[in-house]
Amino acid sequence: MADAPAYRRVLLKLSGGAFAAEGVAPLDAGRVSFLAHQVADARAAGVETAVVVGGGNVVRGRLAEELGWPQTSVDYMGMLATVVNALALKEGLTLLGESAVAMSAFGVGECCERYRRERAVELLEAGSTVICGGGTGRPFFTTDTAAALRACEVGAEVVLKATDVEGVYDRDPNGDADARRFDELAFDDVIARGLKVMDAAAAALCRDHGIPWVVFSLYKAGNLGKIIRGERIGTYVG
Repeated sequence: MADAPAYRRVLLKLSGGAFAAEGVAPLDAGRVSFLAHQVADARAAGVETAVVVGGGNVVRGRLAEELGWPQTSVDYMGMLATVVNALALKEGLTLLGESAVAMSAFGVGECCERYRRERAVELLEAGSTVICGGGTGRPFFTTDTAAALRACEVGAEVVLKATDVEGVYDRDPNGDADARRFDELAFDDVIARGLKVMDAAAAALCRDHGIPWVVFSLYKAGNLGKIIRGERIGTYVG
């Protein structure tokens, strides 16, 4: 008999970079299929799953500084990019026979539903994966803050932040072989140290509502399943 999941409801945070493959278009079909399979496995384990997606594979906030554009315009461009990724993941899940609904924090016509907390909870309880695009719907907030906000709203027990490294480090592990990984951190440590795992607003919101984060590598086989079963991998932030 399979192990019972450690969580009833989780929120998975995916960066925009998770949708792209190096040297190809910003939206890679193979990556989308991989992500869809990971989410489907979580659902198969009986875990209600909400997902917040980033848009950095298409638009990054630094464009404002590089090109001299207003930050508000760049942020809205980025939020639109997250809607594209939300729709892509929804279609990837649909191809697997999964029930999935893409929602946006702001109106985008016929593309997907407008996010409403009550509707999102209803869908999760019915067994659908809810994919949240559009960030918070307002400029100047990151999708990490959007993940924290949605986790609080839908009653997620944990935020699972998927990255390309094994957790949170004191330095960039991709450029420093001596970088040390933290097994566990407090939200106050993240804020005080200025660690780049999440912004201060996201850390404070989840700290105040008692929702921990697990920062882990999605690309190591079995990691998501291990977390769902309650194994400690990556870095636990609480």
